[in-house]
Amino acid sequence: MRLRALLDTDALGLRLLGGEDELDRTVRGVMTTDLKDPSRYLSGGELVLTGLAWRHDAADSEPFVRILASAGVAALAAGEAELGDIPDDLVVACVRNRLPLFAVNESVAFATITEHVVRQVSGERAGDLAAVVDRHRRMMTSGPAGGGPDVVLDLLGSDLDLNAWVLSPTGRPVAGSKVAGAALSADVCAKLAAEHLAAVRTGRRAPHRVTVGTTTYSLFPIRSSGRSTGASRDVRETVLSDWLLAVEADAGDWPEGRLDLLQGVTQLIAVERDRRDAARTVRRRLAQEVLELVQTGAAPAEIAARLRVAAPVLLPGLGAAPHWQVVVARVEWDGAEIEGGPVAQSLLEEILVDPLSTGPEQSDRIAVAHTGDEAIALVPLPAVSSEHDGSESGVQADALLEAVRDPLSAGLNDDGRATLGVSAAVHSAEGLRGALEEARHARRVAAARPGRVCAAGHQELASHVLLLPFVPDDVRRAFTARLLDPLRDYDRRHRAELIPTLEAFLDCDGSWTRCASRLHLHVNTLRYRVGRIEQLTSRDLSRLEDKLDFFLALRMS
Repeated sequence: MRLRALLDTDALGLRLLGGEDELDRTVRGVMTTDLKDPSRYLSGGELVLTGLAWRHDAADSEPFVRILASAGVAALAAGEAELGDIPDDLVVACVRNRLPLFAVNESVAFATITEHVVRQVSGERAGDLAAVVDRHRRMMTSGPAGGGPDVVLDLLGSDLDLNAWVLSPTGRPVAGSKVAGAALSADVCAKLAAEHLAAVRTGRRAPHRVTVGTTTYSLFPIRSSGRSTGASRDVRETVLSDWLLAVEADAGDWPEGRLDLLQGVTQLIAVERDRRDAARTVRRRLAQEVLELVQTGAAPAEIAARLRVAAPVLLPGLGAAPHWQVVVARVEWDGAEIEGGPVAQSLLEEILVDPLSTGPEQSDRIAVAHTGDEAIALVPLPAVSSEHDGSESGVQADALLEAVRDPLSAGLNDDGRATLGVSAAVHSAEGLRGALEEARHARRVAAARPGRVCAAGHQELASHVLLLPFVPDDVRRAFTARLLDPLRDYDRRHRAELIPTLEAFLDCDGSWTRCASRLHLHVNTLRYRVGRIEQLTSRDLSRLEDKLDFFLALRMS
């Protein structure tokens, strides 16, 4: 807005004391100060309001005005409440430094002027930005993306002073405004994603407002423009794949025009999201072809040829064929007829990207197919030296979900479950079928665990843990009841702690001294408790077979 418009607004009570030739200056903001040197808080274009508390004598005016003029402020407005008439020395200093000066009537609060300027400036910026966003949208829909979502986020920052970020459903930063103060921390990203997914699952109307620490964010969903948005659409089909726009502001009192503008921004970013999804088609097709060859028992030479085709697509510039790793995922919803394969496919394409990375580039290395309710990822690994088997490289099941567990749990809510299995790295086409079966077995181990989000790796398949998930429930209950119920009943009646004693005894490999020390008992007291366990169960804890039965019963209970 122009200074002339402020002077023409009677409700603001402004009286011009100097600077008639400068009334066409543009006002970009407003700041109230009584500091002698407010330069660190000025960026140019402000209307500065002051109560003159900084002025102790006439010599103070010139330095103060010179600081404002050097900072490029639009004008100075001085209140008459403190001194009555504005001092002549301040008028002279403003004329000398070509800084327009207004007097503010003592009946007008600075807050009234501030509110008027902010409302006018924001409205003008929103109109200008809306035109830019609309032009950018037309460019993106008709041809290649002109810089992606970063461009429009930079516009939000420069024209509306809004810091904004695009986040994946797991909280991975996809894009952010370059003028934003500081990048969001991983913890804040995960918190925002979890709050957003929880709001979507409970049907709350967007934008969703979230406070993290002392900062308030408004969260806008970014829904794919190619998907149905009708009433028949089940939100669970896309909740684990849709991006979100996080804006550092409270949108609760925004006018409809600004809300509409942000909705336009989300639609613009959705175009880019669809474009990136389309770019995954080739990688998905490669994964599907390899998967079909492996499952139909094709010759290793045929599978190897297909892998040689896939390597340059997934790892451009790689000299040698990489090793491969297989990850299997399944997403299931209670009582819902939702095809789980596509949901799990989108989920794998997201979580196999390093959660601390930014941008889409790392996802270009992942090829994911789906069959039925299962998604299968083919993950290329850089070739390792012959001294290593590659088992410690690549995707690790115990770390795979660590950074994304909270957001995923929020998206799954109380009716969804995600389970993943990870194979070891394989060095050739001959090993790929075994890797697929290994990943599937690991996923079943994960599915036997409690929790909404679980993963298991190939390391666990060399343990008895692999067998336990496949014991039928009725056999499991009968086995554990026969061995442990007498001990539980005795503990309940006598508070004897036989079950904890049994667990500690087995964990100490039957060592009386170590077990007594761990439980802070005398060895004779420990021997009495173990004797009572043997008496109640008719078992002998000196025999390996009975030790093993107790061990498995405790694991299955």
